[in-house]
Amino acid sequence: MIKKKELEKLSTQLEGSLHIDDLRRSIYATDASVYRVMPQAVCYPKTEEDLKKLIIFATENKTSLIPRTAGTSLAGQCTGPGIIVDVSRNFTEIIEINSKNKTVTLQPGVIRDDLNRLLEPHHLFFGPNTSTSNRCMIGGMVGNNSSGTTSIKYGTTRDKVVSIKGFLSDGSKVEFKDLSKDEFQKKLEQNDLEGEIYQKIYAQLKNTENQKEIIEQFPPESLHRRNTGYAIDELLHSEIFEEFNMCKLLAGSEGTLMFMTEITIKVDDLPPVKSAMVAAHFSSIENCMQAVVPAMKHSLFTCEMMDKIILDCTKQNIKYNENRFFIEGDPQAILMLELRADDEENLIEQTEELLETLKNSGLCYALPVLTGDQIDLALELRKAGLGLLGNMVGDKKAVACIEDTAVAIPVLADYILEFTEIMRKYEQKAVYYAHAGAGEIHLRPILDLKKSEDVKLFRSITHDVAKLVKKYNGSLSGEHGDGRVRAEFIELMIGSKNYALLKELKYTFDPKNIFNPGKIVDADAMDTSLRYEPDRQEPEIETLMDFSDSEGILRLAEKCNGSGDCRKSVEAGGTMCPSYRATKDEKDTTRARANALREFLTNSEKANKFDHPEIKEVMDLCISCKGCKSECPSNVDVGALKAEFQYQYYKSNKPKLRDKLFANITHYNGIAAKTPGISRFFMTNRFTSGVMKSFLGVASQRELPAVGKITLSKYYQKNKDRLKVSNPIKTVYLFNDEFTNFLDTEIGMDALELLFRLNYQVEIVAHPESGRSMISKGFLKEAKKCADQNVAIFKDLISEEKPLIGIEPSAILSFRDEYLRLADDKSSAEKIAKNAFIVEEFLKQEIALGNIKAEHFTSEEKTIKIHAHCHQKALSNSARTFDILNLPVNFKVSIIASGCCGMAGSFGYEAEHYEVSMKIGEQSLFPAVRKAENTTIISANGTSCRHQIFDGTGRKALHPITILKNALK
Repeated sequence: MIKKKELEKLSTQLEGSLHIDDLRRSIYATDASVYRVMPQAVCYPKTEEDLKKLIIFATENKTSLIPRTAGTSLAGQCTGPGIIVDVSRNFTEIIEINSKNKTVTLQPGVIRDDLNRLLEPHHLFFGPNTSTSNRCMIGGMVGNNSSGTTSIKYGTTRDKVVSIKGFLSDGSKVEFKDLSKDEFQKKLEQNDLEGEIYQKIYAQLKNTENQKEIIEQFPPESLHRRNTGYAIDELLHSEIFEEFNMCKLLAGSEGTLMFMTEITIKVDDLPPVKSAMVAAHFSSIENCMQAVVPAMKHSLFTCEMMDKIILDCTKQNIKYNENRFFIEGDPQAILMLELRADDEENLIEQTEELLETLKNSGLCYALPVLTGDQIDLALELRKAGLGLLGNMVGDKKAVACIEDTAVAIPVLADYILEFTEIMRKYEQKAVYYAHAGAGEIHLRPILDLKKSEDVKLFRSITHDVAKLVKKYNGSLSGEHGDGRVRAEFIELMIGSKNYALLKELKYTFDPKNIFNPGKIVDADAMDTSLRYEPDRQEPEIETLMDFSDSEGILRLAEKCNGSGDCRKSVEAGGTMCPSYRATKDEKDTTRARANALREFLTNSEKANKFDHPEIKEVMDLCISCKGCKSECPSNVDVGALKAEFQYQYYKSNKPKLRDKLFANITHYNGIAAKTPGISRFFMTNRFTSGVMKSFLGVASQRELPAVGKITLSKYYQKNKDRLKVSNPIKTVYLFNDEFTNFLDTEIGMDALELLFRLNYQVEIVAHPESGRSMISKGFLKEAKKCADQNVAIFKDLISEEKPLIGIEPSAILSFRDEYLRLADDKSSAEKIAKNAFIVEEFLKQEIALGNIKAEHFTSEEKTIKIHAHCHQKALSNSARTFDILNLPVNFKVSIIASGCCGMAGSFGYEAEHYEVSMKIGEQSLFPAVRKAENTTIISANGTSCRHQIFDGTGRKALHPITILKNALK
């Protein structure tokens, strides 16, 4: 262990930052694999000089450096006991795009999809396409030699690397690139570490016995997906010493040989614009695999397979039901074969030829052809099935260990038959999804690695499959890398002599073993350093909220597998995770919050396991947007985790006065509403409001929301008789939420007027607030009381015929979300949840039934841009607002591609959070609003969203209900 004072001294010498606190170390102890290794420190280097200092420090202090970008590795490559060096924050520059040469020079922290968005105007793109492409980075792709769905057409990352600059283990700067024979000879004459490296490789590869051993033992060159140890076979294939490029070796070296700082890659012309996909249906896995051989004789861009188990995962999922439009019968497997062409005629010709081949094979029973958006829907279905498969409740999980095997296509069918037998022996039901055109099968056994017997199976299954892969001369890793999980079996895969060559190479490059040790060579046993201690005593954790749907709060946190979807950039779309997008700090990801909670709840020795300032810190910038509830593949609901944490933390730590005030703001608004004129004066007067903001820690830039001149409940009582409908289409109950009742009364009035004039009877009954403010601040006992009372009031009133509708999404959607965790009367809560709708959802249903028509509204032309509330995006659909505003004939409506607005209730009002709040708004929402013409109507259905839009842009946003009310004839 390095002494703390040495790390503190290093910290003062770096331009970047070095962290040795328990929080940072714990959230970097895992990646997307099953491993957990606590590092000694985490560093965010800012300059190349920082990296050089780190290398010198690691050498002098006998520690290691673990390079890391997005941390999405499945084999444990990003875990280690030394210093994690995260380059994803600062090494993100695209240095040069050379359209003429079709090359890009960049730093390792550039996200793959972000790069392609910048390349699109140049009609170029980077071909390798992993499932993590919206957050994985080029440095990580080089480290793992990533490939993805497009490899059959565009190859692997290794094929694209032109040159790499960086540091060797002695701190010397180096560049590896194409060398001529003369240039190679000069390298041999260098009297430094770089020269030693070339000399070692020259000595190894000119030896004819070594050449023979490599050719015999390594997977064949025809198998383009192969990440078996260091790629010395690639150097052998590169006409050794005539044309030589060390980058062939460095791609797939997993950060164990050098520290990369700059990479030049080849890029390709954009693929042809027109595409068609043949979705071949098979009645057996065997037939599907056999069909790959004839199918691959065509010029396919993708050749992907999904099996019945994955398809069945999507059957009961309402969200993806429409994606199943092309499925005929009950196939055991589907082969998705994509063709592309520049013109329609050529595409039709290619498609007909492929269909003829498949028909002649006699292997498939249906051949639907998909085009345009249908292809995206089909690919989304495949991806969704995998996500649903991995979202398992309990301790049994789909474990990455044999998920990356690749064999030659001609033997693929035979390999699968034997593979299935191994799975049957271990009572594992094989799930097949594959880059079939590349001979790669992704399969994960379902194991509980908290149990020692399953840990033994973990090893046994991997060992048996490794032997089978060797029998078929394949690669145990096709694209995910060896890392911790497969490195132990490299010697089995390539033989002892070749393994000795790999060790020589490693220790020539890195004599002190400072670069990511234990990966590829000299790895620890694959069944050690696991996330969970086998046969541990499970911590008993009582919670107020009901987490039984995940078998407890700890298991909900444990559902996070580290895939890092929460790190995608703003340009990738979606909402998750707003605070990370603003700070680019791993601490502020959904993943970090789940990891921290898991770490401390598991290992805390305190009576109150939640009583840790580290958890408070990691949760601080969570704005409970609920993006993770729908966008995280494992549906790790950090909003719920945060609410429970705050409640439990308050048991040992008193909440701030401000938190109490915001949690109970409805109570104080109720008092203010009794004398609205006086309270409005105090809230809007510059001096008095300034004093209040200063005292409470509210940002001075904000305006305090003032109560309306009349509450909605009073308005309703006064106008109840006028709003009676003699022969209504339906009767609905309006949930008079606390925001509409006290602050946005005019919107409530508009809702009553709109529904009345559309011939709906609206009833408002006395009920308590939703409890949203209490939930957001962790005052769960108070929120639970609201939930129980509301459920008791509405359980006998609400039905399919008489739904509950609401104006403020965060309030009404509490019935579909938190109330299911808070309410005692679960069956009644569930019944209400099925019949509780935001008002846009209700109106959309009525439009579909023909009860509301365009003729009810004016034909006046209006342009409208919609920003939808985060909870609507997570628990409903933004399209519902689009649909209702699109009903008037001359309304031109579009949805702003925005994430969270950044206000998030009280979050944006809090002085210490103001800057982050505004950064979130600036990511996409504010620019889109500013860009809109002054005549364009901005629609926002969330009260916080409307305040944030005004504060950030000066534009007043209208609730969609107000827009429709104003458009009534």
